[in-house]
Amino acid sequence: MAIKLNCKYLSSFVSEADIAAVEGEVKDAYEKLYSKKATAAGNDFHGWLNLPENYDKEEFARIKAAAEKINKDSDVLVVIGIGGSYLGARAAIEFCKSKNYNVIAKDTPKIFFVGNSLSPTEISEVLAICKNCDFSVNVISKSGTTTEPAVAFRLFKALLVEKYGEKEAAGRIYATTDKVKGTLKEMADSEGYQTFVVPDDVGGRFSVLTAVGLLPIAVAGVDIDALMKGAFDSMKKCENADVLSNDCCKYAAIRNILLRKGKNVEMMVSYEPDYTMMNEWFKQLYGESEGKNNKGIFPSSAIYSTDLHSLGQYVQEGQRQLFETVVIFNEPKCDIVIDKDENNSDGLNFIAGKTMSYVNSKAFEGTILAHTDGDVPNIVLEVDKMDEYNLGYLIYFLEKACAVSGYMLGVNPFDQPGVESYKKNMFALLGKPGYEELADSLKKRIDG
Repeated sequence: MAIKLNCKYLSSFVSEADIAAVEGEVKDAYEKLYSKKATAAGNDFHGWLNLPENYDKEEFARIKAAAEKINKDSDVLVVIGIGGSYLGARAAIEFCKSKNYNVIAKDTPKIFFVGNSLSPTEISEVLAICKNCDFSVNVISKSGTTTEPAVAFRLFKALLVEKYGEKEAAGRIYATTDKVKGTLKEMADSEGYQTFVVPDDVGGRFSVLTAVGLLPIAVAGVDIDALMKGAFDSMKKCENADVLSNDCCKYAAIRNILLRKGKNVEMMVSYEPDYTMMNEWFKQLYGESEGKNNKGIFPSSAIYSTDLHSLGQYVQEGQRQLFETVVIFNEPKCDIVIDKDENNSDGLNFIAGKTMSYVNSKAFEGTILAHTDGDVPNIVLEVDKMDEYNLGYLIYFLEKACAVSGYMLGVNPFDQPGVESYKKNMFALLGKPGYEELADSLKKRIDG
């Protein structure tokens, strides 16, 4: 197995009887996940379940071809998207390559992610970079009207046209959007952009293994065949609802057991900085799937040992509402041996001859013992190494555990009604037609 659920550090928090008591709930959740009934909440967004086997092979080949073209004609790829339209791709690139991807010497383009905020500084900086190099754009939006990416696309499209003219600019724009409708699809058809599909039955936060994530991932030189193979093997391994043999379901069960014992904050932790954006992807996946109807576990994250020097005190002795899910890797991407210093001026000769990965592992062991002694339950996910296959396996594992956990909570894991609230307010305050009455009400509240 590429992933092993280690429950060694949970023995004083979750018992075998606790797990046995929720077996029926897990099976019910699993049944809802595979239900074809129209009454099953979210059943129209279950397309990711069999995606590693049933993905569009013709589009997959076009993704590879587009990635090859971008590699040949561009120094920079600008990926425009927000939430699930960029987090998975960025996480995958940093996981498989490096969080320092853009500054490491390589044969692939630099990749910048914009359209995920409304910061004029961020947009201006990337525009300035693109003015002095050849670049292409991958704009990702189901509708094409989401404010953050739509604004960014308008600006980068204008720069493309200025640099290359309308015809060549169109050849440098790749639109990942709805298959048949929407503002971006209409624009792509009229102006001649190459298009890829955001599937109707796959929600944004579950879409990293679709064209949404695969095009930028492939441009970075990540092996997307190995990525899909890992996801396929994970799908096959997680096909049953038995909490004793299926670590995916067991993880979902343990999270809900801990919630019922008052642990309502989950901190995903890794000892590898290249996992930072996977933490961010995890937070959207679980926060948006579970946080509704005044329910859910609040997802947070940390990179140790870095954050032990900022958050460690709170984790050790703050409010006891936390549990940690620690993702560790059995094999580092690379390693360094610590040399002996004849003067031992720093007092570190006691670790001379040891590898950095060995020291990192002892930091993990020391921390997990301290935190469990401090009444912080720790779930450990052991992953073989940080490569494409293991990432595909992990992505599918976490997606399925999230879906099962959401149904156990009694919510629909595949909608996000609360996300629309801020958008309505923002549109009204910006003066979008049709929001005048709301705008008056909001301005009175702000001015008052």
